[in-house]
Amino acid sequence: MRLASFALICPLIFCTYKKHYMNARADHTLEKPVLSNAHLDALEEEAIFILREVAASFERPTLLFSGGKDSLVILKCAEKAFGAGNIPYPLLMIDTGHNFHEVTDFRDYRAKQLGANLIVRKVEDSMARGTVRLAHPGESRNVHQSVTLLEAIDEFRFDALIGGARRDEEKARAKERIFSHRDAFGQWQPKAQRPELWTLFNTRIQPGEHFRVFPISNWTELDVWQYIDRENIELPSLYYAHQRKVVERKGLLVPVTELTPLKDGEIAVEKTVRFRTVGDITCTCPVDSPALNAADVVLETLAADVSERGATRMDDKTSDASMEKRKKEGYF
Repeated sequence: MRLASFALICPLIFCTYKKHYMNARADHTLEKPVLSNAHLDALEEEAIFILREVAASFERPTLLFSGGKDSLVILKCAEKAFGAGNIPYPLLMIDTGHNFHEVTDFRDYRAKQLGANLIVRKVEDSMARGTVRLAHPGESRNVHQSVTLLEAIDEFRFDALIGGARRDEEKARAKERIFSHRDAFGQWQPKAQRPELWTLFNTRIQPGEHFRVFPISNWTELDVWQYIDRENIELPSLYYAHQRKVVERKGLLVPVTELTPLKDGEIAVEKTVRFRTVGDITCTCPVDSPALNAADVVLETLAADVSERGATRMDDKTSDASMEKRKKEGYF
């Protein structure tokens, strides 16, 4: 089935299974719905094609690897594209210094397991150089990753960076091309993007320019979790249900940590939660969930009516255009 045809029937499929799932929650005697994952073959094939296209078209590509679920899905597709241990580009991670240790530990474990070249560049080093200056000590470093990323691109002269962004995450990312051109300043210009007809990609660049490439642009959060379930992909433990102290702020569950302490008058509560997306501790929130494995998360995702970033990211709450503004400045 062609991807375009599948996209037309997706809403009907999702509504059918969402209704089934909600009924199942009300009546525990019902069996869990069996959701077809036949379309994953087409999505995987497209991702593998794009990964190979990058290897063939660019001299110095890299794969952005945070240890999060989307980058782990891309890494799995890269293994299938080139063979285990033969991925032809290094892995790059921009570390804010405020990442969850469960994620960075898993990042190192997975890179070592693959025998991949892992490059880590830190926002703290940019701060030491004076290229990043915080407005105050408690400011989130998340937005400042753009500076460190552009410095890494200049250092290694990367001409293509493979990332795990998906169009369903956020409306600014819905404007993104699969091969997204960046100018000599590392900036994204939405109106200057190139057409991508018949899976033909214009990869020509001038000196100093580069591309951001998104092999799973056409995937949804549900597709990602179905693929994780089908391929038995290991993930950091944060993605599944665990006990954590949180406090509610602006409709989000904020984890109580040294970086995000309680404010005056707030009281922490312990809840069973999981993270739908992981990033800087200062702006990433968990959600209520009893899901212990990928199959459980698939069922929860069927019933979700808010995108993962909308439900978990404080940095996207500043304004409707916050993501687009960051992307124009060089963000992932």
